[in-house]
Amino acid sequence: MPAPALDLLSGDAQTFVSKVWASHVHLHRADPGDLTGLLSLDDVDTLLTSSAIRTPSIRIAQDGAVLPESSYTRGATLAGKPLSGLVDSRKALALFAGGATIVLQGLHRYWPPITRLIAELEVELGHPCQANAYLTPPGAQGFAVHSDSHDVFVFQTAGSKQWEVHGTEGAEDILLEPGVSMYLPTGTPHAARAQDTVSLHVTVGINQLTWRGLLERTLAGVVASVPDEHLPAGYLEDPSALTDELGRRLGALAAHIGQIDTSAAVEAEVRRFLTSRSPRLAGGLHDVLTLESIDDQTRLRRRPGHPCVLIARGDRLDVLLGDRSIDVPGWLRPALEDLRARTELVPGDLAGLLDPQSRLVLCRRLVREGLLEVVR
Repeated sequence: MPAPALDLLSGDAQTFVSKVWASHVHLHRADPGDLTGLLSLDDVDTLLTSSAIRTPSIRIAQDGAVLPESSYTRGATLAGKPLSGLVDSRKALALFAGGATIVLQGLHRYWPPITRLIAELEVELGHPCQANAYLTPPGAQGFAVHSDSHDVFVFQTAGSKQWEVHGTEGAEDILLEPGVSMYLPTGTPHAARAQDTVSLHVTVGINQLTWRGLLERTLAGVVASVPDEHLPAGYLEDPSALTDELGRRLGALAAHIGQIDTSAAVEAEVRRFLTSRSPRLAGGLHDVLTLESIDDQTRLRRRPGHPCVLIARGDRLDVLLGDRSIDVPGWLRPALEDLRARTELVPGDLAGLLDPQSRLVLCRRLVREGLLEVVR
């Protein structure tokens, strides 16, 4: 992967990507501490017993079947309005004790360490990512052999699990334990069973953007420009009534395709991805409260997992921030280029590029927009 992209990452995400995916290995062994701190048994206990977690953020499976939600959820009211799908921790723990696997789904949406990992992975890979966690009691297996419609990275955070992975040369048994990461390409059949102790592992799914999808998005406007006219009557008896006209229209379409500005199409794809990620603003409340007190000596930090891509638009500049874009004057480009190359800074670092008022206005806005955070 290119070095500038790796510079966007730090800690867990960089370790995960550079050591597992970019090296194209099936397994990788590393320091167990690299990833185990992202989700512990205590963390899962907190989510199950001391939070208001609801379906579909959780599901429970046993012996290859997903159990009905009614077997582990309950209803409640909040401010006089009904709530459904709340996890009943007593029921969930009883099912777990009986051999069921508890799945925490979409973990990147509500568990901050995983949220950060996924944010950094998405920026590094350029593909949407997701994360689930699987808590399995000793000796149990939650799901039968199955395959996923996306690439998967797996890492163990507690206990161990024996994986049965099927390839072109038959099945292979792989033991995952803390410190071991595994990559499963799309469509790889697999199943896993916990060993002598409880098992907790995280799967990171890569929902790949494909060439087909890019071509479909690029050609959507071309196809939409074709008049939606009726086919002529009688073509079932005389298909030649369509042949020449279809050839003419395909020729016109091919000529139109040949004129597509590929640079503009790629820019549109980059813009689409880097304005559609979920907002990730941990600590944002503190930033809002300290916004007006930011001065030349306030230490600021690039928020992990947030890109800063600059696209010129005449005398203006679009700054793509992941979940949105902002419009700024083009003359700010040198300052933004300097800022995006740093991990930390104080507004005073931009003194050679902007006057005092301009650099404070810029830094305060970038804190408000989520690219920068105040170091506390």
